Amino acid sequence: MARSLLFLNPDSRILDLIRKGDEGALVDLYRSSRRPVSAFVTRNSGSSDDAEDVLQEALIVLWERVRSGRFEYTAQLGTFVFATARNLWLRRLARMRRERPGIPDGIDVPDDRDSALDIMMESERSRLLERALHQLGEPCRELLMLFYWEELSLNDIAQRMGFANADTVKSKKYQCKKALRRLVDTID
Repeated sequence: MARSLLFLNPDSRILDLIRKGDEGALVDLYRSSRRPVSAFVTRNSGSSDDAEDVLQEALIVLWERVRSGRFEYTAQLGTFVFATARNLWLRRLARMRRERPGIPDGIDVPDDRDSALDIMMESERSRLLERALHQLGEPCRELLMLFYWEELSLNDIAQRMGFANADTVKSKKYQCKKALRRLVDTID
């Protein structure tokens, strides 16, 4: 009888399945990343098809890095996938702008190559924020994740978390952001 493994978090289970070659491991990650990636891409001159493309590319990057042993777990997998999709989309926009100059300039598109220092600083910011969010505790962590990561409306959050109304959520969100800033400042 095979022993079942105890995983400390969902990410470790997904990473284990990827290492074993189980492509189904990416399904949950795809579902949870789809909305934020789509929101980012469509807000930045892209279509929902573009969003699907960069999300799939980001998942392939994750898959290849894990399978080759080059993946370092420094942030949640969802954060890694979103950041990778974001970078892929910004690079694609920069390439399209060079090829077709008519693309709007309202979007700040970085050079095709992120410097090592930029990557390190972004990774460190992600780690700080993740640690602060972990220390923040519930319900603040859940509220902020629903608002900023899942991009739910204040009304939807009120319903989901059992708050009286959107104004109550707005007030609580403000308090939670203040608490998060204090934590980030103390960690820093």
